[in-house]
Amino acid sequence: MILTVTPNPSLDRTYELPALTRGAVLRATADRVDPGGKGINVSRAVAAAGHRTVAVAPLGGPEGALLARLLGEHGIEAAGVPIAGSTRINVTLVEPDGTLTKVNAAGPEITAAEAEGLLDAVRARSAATDWIACCGSLPRGLPPEWYAELVARSHRAGARIALDTSGAALVAALRERPDVIKPNAEELAEAVGRPLATVGEAVKAAEELRARGARCVLASLGADGQLLVDGSGAHFGSARVDAVRSNVGAGDASLAGFLAAGGTGPAALAAAVAHGAAAVQLPGSVMPTPADLDLSSVITTTDIPMDRALTEPAP
Repeated sequence: MILTVTPNPSLDRTYELPALTRGAVLRATADRVDPGGKGINVSRAVAAAGHRTVAVAPLGGPEGALLARLLGEHGIEAAGVPIAGSTRINVTLVEPDGTLTKVNAAGPEITAAEAEGLLDAVRARSAATDWIACCGSLPRGLPPEWYAELVARSHRAGARIALDTSGAALVAALRERPDVIKPNAEELAEAVGRPLATVGEAVKAAEELRARGARCVLASLGADGQLLVDGSGAHFGSARVDAVRSNVGAGDASLAGFLAAGGTGPAALAAAVAHGAAAVQLPGSVMPTPADLDLSSVITTTDIPMDRALTEPAP
């Protein structure tokens, strides 16, 4: 069972447009609403793969009630912590060529009592979990050290922790030695304080984060593939993608695939790559099912293309 923690969840509304024109009245060709937030996306992908998952999240207002109902429809147990504020709504505009324009709301401010309620909800369920995935940005009211406290408490309860966040929250949590961290190239660059232009530079950055406390680094490099850097060395994975429809939640699907496949080693990396490649070919933030996966197109290797330039160099 995989428990996810999403401190700043959302309702994700996606509109597919024939064109995006500023100042015009636009008519969508398709639209959908999904339960959102990085940890919730992980739960959705885990549930789509047929595994049990529980989603811990602060839920408030009519938006929070709708989010809980949508989670149930996806086969996810919602461990909602009531809050005074309202759950945010994010909007994604998708153009025919796959270009995305996202508008993410800030979300509600979390009080100290509500923050402690989230930690208590995790503690109450941690004994029965295989992994705890802590994902996403921290909402207003939670200090950067909040994830570090969550990792420390979860480790004391004997749980394994996967952390997908960035900035000060990621740096602060490293000292508590999360079992897996999952940055993208931009987040890697931010954490080490320098730009990354090649796959080799991304490998070195991942190794630095391991030296600072992370036991394993699963790094998404977008169209260039994924890196796994752990105690056994570095592995690189890539897969064929015929057409990108939406990359919303693709990294979350990758993490779900990695954890569901055991959370360690090249086989788990292959599962992560397959899930991410499948997710970008689906609309909105739809999570892939086993039928969407194409493991035959996945290549994993320890022969890292160190000199390969990143398609989107991290600033």
